[in-house]
Amino acid sequence: MRLTEAFVQMHSVSVVKTTVFALLLALLLGCSHPAPVAPPLASVAPTPPTSVVKVHDGDTLTVVSHGTSQRVRLAGIDCPESDQPYGAEATEVTKVLALNREVTVTPFTTDRYGRTVADVTLQDGRSLTHELVKSGACWWYRKYAPGDMVLKRLEMEARKERRGIWATESPMPPWKWRAQHRDAAKGSPQN
Repeated sequence: MRLTEAFVQMHSVSVVKTTVFALLLALLLGCSHPAPVAPPLASVAPTPPTSVVKVHDGDTLTVVSHGTSQRVRLAGIDCPESDQPYGAEATEVTKVLALNREVTVTPFTTDRYGRTVADVTLQDGRSLTHELVKSGACWWYRKYAPGDMVLKRLEMEARKERRGIWATESPMPPWKWRAQHRDAAKGSPQN
């Protein structure tokens, strides 16, 4: 107990000496700014990591950080829909890469569904988006990332190597798939 009291007393004396020195220096130099005051010692708790707790489909996941969950839409890509050919495979690739893992989320905006549109960086520093494009699990979404030359190059390589969706004949982009299904739903008779 005495050692702790001595440390606190020495620290307090040190802070007082530093403050007095700064005041005297300010007076000598004619400074009108108040002397800096040393901040009190405080323990800093590490911030909780952001973890992927659910993969909804290839390009949408839920993360939890600070006890709050957030739905995230990966920026710059579009994976096949769940009921579309290769949809289940794209979801599985995302699960293998990110589910139950710590990630860094870099948000850009919020989409019309209230999801955070973001880049997600895996713990080893790789971009989840880049890994999905490399594996052929998705399309580079030119409409929302028109100038992204990295995504363009990665998609071209995946196409050339016939990886993932590019191994199938004439894969249909998800935006066309969704439009086709919307049109079909509009034309169907309602009971």
